[in-house]
Amino acid sequence: MPHHGNEEEHNASAGQERGQNGEPVIRDNRKVDPVTGQARHPEGGHAAGAGSQAGADSDGDALAQAEEILNGVDVPAEDSVAQGAPAGSAGNPEAAELRNDLLRLQAEYVNYRKRVERDRAVAGEMAVIGVLNSLLPVLDDVDAARQHGDLTDGPFAAIATKLENALKTYGLVRINETGVEFDPTIHEALIQQPGEDIEVDTVSQVLRSGYKSGDRVLRAAQVIVAVPA
Repeated sequence: MPHHGNEEEHNASAGQERGQNGEPVIRDNRKVDPVTGQARHPEGGHAAGAGSQAGADSDGDALAQAEEILNGVDVPAEDSVAQGAPAGSAGNPEAAELRNDLLRLQAEYVNYRKRVERDRAVAGEMAVIGVLNSLLPVLDDVDAARQHGDLTDGPFAAIATKLENALKTYGLVRINETGVEFDPTIHEALIQQPGEDIEVDTVSQVLRSGYKSGDRVLRAAQVIVAVPA
């Protein structure tokens, strides 16, 4: 009897039990499933769940950082999964490749936006310059009428003044100063004549006014230049 009791204790410790028909029942008490590699004990289940939660948190952090770098571009987690970056794959090569693709896409978008803004500014400037150039002959007629005394007063004089003031708001500057040093970038010398008490070439008379807009010269002023004797 003692020997029989020891055998039962040995079978119980070995994980063997007797069924109703007397056949041994073998229970696999291994903590890890040899086929799936998953933990069988309840603690393992909790550990797996914690690992999944940690992976999801890590994936969310990676997406949040990508969104911050990409200046607020919204990349939902499901979209990243659909594009080949599984959830919880922070540090995964696929996730790194996806992040690099997003960064390249953002850089291309920023460059495109800057190029569009620059082209828009240049197009606006060229449009203004085109309008100003088309009105230069009108301003020449206004100058000629003023020199002949036809715009001393009256409604046409007021209209001419309003036109000139309106064009100034678009950056139009008249080049008509005398007594200044001759500058070939803004002056066109039609006549040269000796001058008295001058050391450099000087504009003595303006035959036709020139105009510029900002740093761009629309038309050089036609002048008479006094040169040192």
